[in-house]
Amino acid sequence: MELVKPGININFVGRLKYAVAFSIILTFICVVSILWKGLYYGIDFAGGTLVQIKFHQKTSADDIRKVLNQIGIDDSVIQPFGSDEVVIRTVKSSSDTKGLSSKIEGSLNAAYGKDAFQVQRVEVVGPKIGKDLTRKALLAVIFSWIGMLIYIAFRFDLRYAVGGIVGVIHDVIVVVGIFSIFNIEFTLTIVAALLTIIGYSIHDTIVLFDRVRENVRKDSKKDLGTIMNESINQTLSRTILTSLTVVIVVAVLLFFGGAVIHDFAFALLVGVIFGTYSSVFIASPVVLVWENIRPSTIKRKK
Repeated sequence: MELVKPGININFVGRLKYAVAFSIILTFICVVSILWKGLYYGIDFAGGTLVQIKFHQKTSADDIRKVLNQIGIDDSVIQPFGSDEVVIRTVKSSSDTKGLSSKIEGSLNAAYGKDAFQVQRVEVVGPKIGKDLTRKALLAVIFSWIGMLIYIAFRFDLRYAVGGIVGVIHDVIVVVGIFSIFNIEFTLTIVAALLTIIGYSIHDTIVLFDRVRENVRKDSKKDLGTIMNESINQTLSRTILTSLTVVIVVAVLLFFGGAVIHDFAFALLVGVIFGTYSSVFIASPVVLVWENIRPSTIKRKK
């Protein structure tokens, strides 16, 4: 199936400077947001207690907060979860408040009645566990970068490896930055989404670079910029088909999958879009800059 006519020649390389400028600005905004505003860590990383409650009658966050204030929980964050459920989060955990979830349930029983609500889940994470999970999540992402850098450098060339990893780092920063900008909860599920995005992005980049390598072998007299542009056009139909099918599936999960996987699907949607973008407009410019600074062996022999 071909969405793009064979022989098409869109000048992607000629537009790389505009894409790089856009990416620099976007990355800067994301990094500033992450450093200045920070991330809204979920209980996995921040520690504390999470109680998810399904109410059988309408109630407001202010009314629930008043009930919690009566038992000394004045730092709670109350979020709607679906149409008739709320999630109560507090930084307190079982280590500093004995039976916190029982106290919350008891106070709600007194205010609303026993049959007015149902506790769906209770999660308690201590601060030490939260810090340990944060460290392991960060290491998982970094080790994935290092592993792919080594493999691509061995399988292709160091310049292709660096280009691919720069593109992947760009994707991770953008996704995490968007979560920071829009104050979306960052949990272990999102880390899983990031690792999925890393795999998708690098695979998309490798497909492009493999075609570049084939074209270099066919005609080494052409400059790398021309070959890169031809390769992008030759793989354009495959790129559109692959990305479009993934985006459709993820969009369905986002809008119809429910609140449980909403943030996960959102992270994947953003990641797939920017993963496809970075393969062309981030990884490719890095390789071309590398070529200008240190030409390949084939070019030096000419």
